[in-house]
Amino acid sequence: MRIEDYAIIGDTHTAALVARDGSIDWACLPRFDSPACFARLLGSAKHGYWRMAPGGTVTATRRRYRGDTLVLETEHDTAEGTVRITDCMPVREHHPEIARLVEGVKGRVPMRMELVVRYDYGSVLPWVRNLDGRLSIVAGPDSLCLWTPVETHGEDMTTVSEFCVTEGQVATFTLAWHPSHLPSPRPTDCRFIVAETERWWAAWSARCTHAGEWREAVVRSLVTLKALTYHPTGGIVAAPTTSLPETLGGNRNWDYRYCWLRDATLTLQSLMTAGYRTEAAAWREWLLRAVAGAPSQLQIMYGAAGERRLDEREIDWLPGYEASRPVRVGNAAAGQYQLDVYGEVMDSLHQARVLKVARDDGSAWALQSALVGFLEDGWRQPDDGLWEVRGPRRHFTHSKVMAWVALDRAIKGVEDLGLQGPLERWKAVRSAIHDEVLARGWNDHVGAFTQYYGSDKLDASLLMIPLVGFLKPDDKRVIATVEAIGAGLSQDGFILRYQAESSSDVDGLSGREGAFLACSFWMADALALMGREDEARALFEKLLALRNDLGLLSEEYDPVARRLVGNFPQAFSHVGLINTAFNLTQSSGPTHGRRKGKAGS
Repeated sequence: MRIEDYAIIGDTHTAALVARDGSIDWACLPRFDSPACFARLLGSAKHGYWRMAPGGTVTATRRRYRGDTLVLETEHDTAEGTVRITDCMPVREHHPEIARLVEGVKGRVPMRMELVVRYDYGSVLPWVRNLDGRLSIVAGPDSLCLWTPVETHGEDMTTVSEFCVTEGQVATFTLAWHPSHLPSPRPTDCRFIVAETERWWAAWSARCTHAGEWREAVVRSLVTLKALTYHPTGGIVAAPTTSLPETLGGNRNWDYRYCWLRDATLTLQSLMTAGYRTEAAAWREWLLRAVAGAPSQLQIMYGAAGERRLDEREIDWLPGYEASRPVRVGNAAAGQYQLDVYGEVMDSLHQARVLKVARDDGSAWALQSALVGFLEDGWRQPDDGLWEVRGPRRHFTHSKVMAWVALDRAIKGVEDLGLQGPLERWKAVRSAIHDEVLARGWNDHVGAFTQYYGSDKLDASLLMIPLVGFLKPDDKRVIATVEAIGAGLSQDGFILRYQAESSSDVDGLSGREGAFLACSFWMADALALMGREDEARALFEKLLALRNDLGLLSEEYDPVARRLVGNFPQAFSHVGLINTAFNLTQSSGPTHGRRKGKAGS
């Protein structure tokens, strides 16, 4: 199915994607990046799925989340009647579970369940047995158990059940993972699970302090961020999926089940502005633990628990989503050198200190001082850039701007917050970076800042220049750059990361890609800062219209195919939505606080 035809359910440890037709095609158990997962989304039916659908022809389908929760309801109309399927993952204490309720709404509807389990990305065929009223599905370290009062049987390596539900009748199904060497968890009442999960999410959502315009969109994005949180550590993964393509049928297929430092400041601001101080503090603590160590070894991303080794490999037995190959597990970009992450870490920790996210015992400032010490010379090196290009290293303009941010926030820590550091030396480095960017990042012929020194190509990352405070929004160079990006990188009104015709020269990969949604939110933010609020609002409303029927966004939008593309749902897109909504509805939103190095309202 289309990427926008999926919903997410999750338990703040892991997640599953549920298709509009009632099929769970991607479930990462027990954790986001676990190989114990289904893989139908990236392969054929034999590669694993759990389908629950009417046996006859479906004439209409409706779905929704129950209020501001992650409990999903899907209703199917058939000639025989109407059936409702409710899916959720209870916020766990021990083992991940998926609960499914099948309720008769009207008439008498025949149903068919098919469960195909293939571990390790569809490659491992498990041993399936009926044991004491439960179905046991074991292979190596992994085991699933299915509890249901409905009779099941095997057909061609598939567990099948055929049953009917009449109006008011309920059939229950619970699928739980556990280590295969341990006893299976005790069964729980499926209806109780759904009710408790709904209460938990409703209580969490009620903590949102935003009561103004676009509240529904903001809360749904916050719920999505919470679903992408690995609760034990506070890490927030970029997406629960791997290898959903940026170009349908193409090779820009990356594993996003990790935590990116580039998301740090914007994520922290979105959580704090919405009133989620506990989650913001957990994210800050994750950040401190993950980046601890030698500054020269700072990575751009880490595992959900802070793991550093994210070795990339190709899963050649899977044909990929709509033949988009290769399917990748792990991400080699973890080994890249990106200057901008130093700026993101410094800015995030500075914002956390200004916003009083958590008590600082001095260790955070010691880490920051070490990072800045590395940057005093390290900023002069070429790097791989924000977009993780797999081409040659260059002097990317955005990278230098973010190096300036790192020095600027360190200086503000000394001047405004009373911290200790070599102020004059840091000021000299900050000034040197600023002067070099103005001299070498600006292209007179193009009339704008360009992607890297000496380049004539535009890059949407340069929208960050006013957003981080490098230059004022009314600076004529900022205005010219924003207008150039709006004219040169716009496709159907949405913003590309960089020019499509030059993409292979930049990243060494063939083919085009969709519009990067975070960049479009940055454009709205930049327009708002420049006083062009009507244009900013129009763009924001256009972006909101891209959400699927459940309010979810992927990484990109393909204006040609008119479809969402990239990994789904995407944290960076939802963070952009939240912050832009606040920037457009508050007199001093997150962008104001960031560019001033002070707290927004």
